[in-house]
Amino acid sequence: MKNWPWYGYLVFAIFIFALAFLFYFKPQDAKLKVLKADRVKVEQEVQNLKQKKRELDKIEADIAAMTAKLKTLEVNIPQRKETADILRQIQALAYDSRLDILRFAPGQEINKDFYAEWPIPIQVSGNYHSLGLFFDKLSKFARVFTIENFTIKVLPRQTELNTVSANWTAKTYFFAEPAAAAAPAKKKAARPKR
Repeated sequence: MKNWPWYGYLVFAIFIFALAFLFYFKPQDAKLKVLKADRVKVEQEVQNLKQKKRELDKIEADIAAMTAKLKTLEVNIPQRKETADILRQIQALAYDSRLDILRFAPGQEINKDFYAEWPIPIQVSGNYHSLGLFFDKLSKFARVFTIENFTIKVLPRQTELNTVSANWTAKTYFFAEPAAAAAPAKKKAARPKR
């Protein structure tokens, strides 16, 4: 090697650099390109996940708002019927309106898809003003009521406070209770020991 001309050294150096390039730098460059592509892919996934997180946060906020709204609506249409409570409230409305309740006969509930109707036939006596006052108070009641089959008759024997008799069916609603869970498993009969 000592006796080589200067261009021999140059060719040898080029050969060494070419070997270094082919066996070290080129594979490292390929690895670097793969790492850059992986980095871009991971950054895109991070952006997608951030977008999905924002969407999830929005959905959770919507669910929280809807849950709060459902709780306020449950006052109007509760989960179950409260016969005694409704009777007391209607009697209080009638008493405050100066009406006499002659009949209050809660009927059988009528199940629908996710709610049930509960008809309550009612008969009262009083005067026109008291009846109007009663319905005004009932319209402001927190629970939802609909009035059906309304009839009004003049009483044959009238007093200052009793001039009419009215009949109607008040329907109230409540969310249907979820179906009972599957029946409990039957117990196996114990075998006698041998």
